Amino acid sequence: MSWHNTPIALIAKALAAKEVSSRELTQYFLDRIEAGKQWNAYIDVNAYLSLEQANKADLLISSGKAGKLTGIPVAHKDVFVTRGWKSTAASKILAGYQSPFDATVVANLGIPGESNPHGAGMVCLGKTNMDEFAMGSSNENSAYGPVLNPWNAAHVAGGSSGGSAAAVAAGLAPIATGTDTGGSIRQPAAFCGLTGIKPTYGRVSRYGMIAYASSLDQAGPMGKTAEDCALLLSAMSSHDPRDSTSLADSGEDYGRHLNQPWEAGNTNSAKPLEGLRIGLPKEFFAEGLAPEVAKSVNEAAKLFEYLGAKLVEVSLPKTKLSIPVYYVLAPAEASSNLSRFDGVRYGHRASEYKDLGDMYQKSRTEGFGAEVKRRILIGTYVLCHGYYDAYYLQAQKIRRIIASDFQAAFKECDVILGPVAPDVAWRLGEKSKDPVQMYLEDIYTLSTNLAGLPAMSAPCGFNTNNLPIGMQLIGNYFSEARLLQVVHQYQQASDWHLRQAGGVA
Repeated sequence: MSWHNTPIALIAKALAAKEVSSRELTQYFLDRIEAGKQWNAYIDVNAYLSLEQANKADLLISSGKAGKLTGIPVAHKDVFVTRGWKSTAASKILAGYQSPFDATVVANLGIPGESNPHGAGMVCLGKTNMDEFAMGSSNENSAYGPVLNPWNAAHVAGGSSGGSAAAVAAGLAPIATGTDTGGSIRQPAAFCGLTGIKPTYGRVSRYGMIAYASSLDQAGPMGKTAEDCALLLSAMSSHDPRDSTSLADSGEDYGRHLNQPWEAGNTNSAKPLEGLRIGLPKEFFAEGLAPEVAKSVNEAAKLFEYLGAKLVEVSLPKTKLSIPVYYVLAPAEASSNLSRFDGVRYGHRASEYKDLGDMYQKSRTEGFGAEVKRRILIGTYVLCHGYYDAYYLQAQKIRRIIASDFQAAFKECDVILGPVAPDVAWRLGEKSKDPVQMYLEDIYTLSTNLAGLPAMSAPCGFNTNNLPIGMQLIGNYFSEARLLQVVHQYQQASDWHLRQAGGVA
């Protein structure tokens, strides 16, 4: 059985029917991880621990105490601290660090125990590669080397959750967790032909998630289908008193609308999305968008229309400002969050230094990569006395205006459709010498993080070089279940999400 081509919804049924054991599944994926090292998708794998968890999952299944996801393997982005595995955020400054506790996301998905009695029973396969401290759009900023795109090894996998995306696309995991600060779930999902969702800010606990920009970071799933993402998000999401930004009403069945029509009472099975209004922002289809990407997204819009949805033009006038606003606010928060990595308590420490100040300077100089240093310096600058009002406070004001633009658009539509990125995955090294060019690739994804809105990516085509193209759907606050419903109905009428990378056996 080709388990790596099987959605987790079907894997769950096979486990429940005892057609396969969790141990067999786990060993299957561990073997594929060993054979697929060329993609550089994983940073740390511990077969002994994974198989030990699988044995516990099998006991839960045989005792009748299994949940929907019990026994299914999952890969975790290396930004989530995980007991037994290294937790490095792909940075030299955290080389070798092992956490004494699990992040809430890891615990919620893991084998039930005293510390997490409500764990979903999934088996951890390992920690996936990423841009260092989640700073990047290509996964070329990792201290462990770049992740390669399974669709074409000469191209990037996207970032910062590129390792998670490549792991699922290459069949090295059936599903994976990621984080999204400015598009870091949606963009790698689009580049690797996957489905991924960034929920409303606060839906998923950030406790135990190594912070980049605390007001923007949000965890979410990356899988083959909307149904898979709904299953994982339902298990990941919960209120967590240890996270002050965790929403009190977090945690629900995000798959409850998947097979229902948009409007209750609609009996026309050929038009399940009748009554849905899809907004097309004119700013998302302007100069800079690759013609092949625009064509695929517009064809997706036509399919939605065929399924009963109504297309309406909307405007998000402050879209272009999302880039400068993000690259003021995110580095400012990063400079504060990363000040804790000083070589004193854990992580890398310089071998030679004169005094405490010299140790700080040398440890951080040696431990951080170039992009992380760049963002720390930018963030420290905009927070300096004399510049705080001119840059940071102004950016916060524009952030509120960007959020207001979305609310105005949602008066005209229920969801917003557009591209994930201006182009498909670029070649390794193509943009790494020009940070501004790299930053511009995030123009369609940054604004949803600034507004705290849910958004997701789904495959909608390929370019002439057979590289995946992703569309983005943005919803209003707390509309994850509806977004997943819309994409699920699209995936019932299309097969882009079923395509497999040619280089993956």
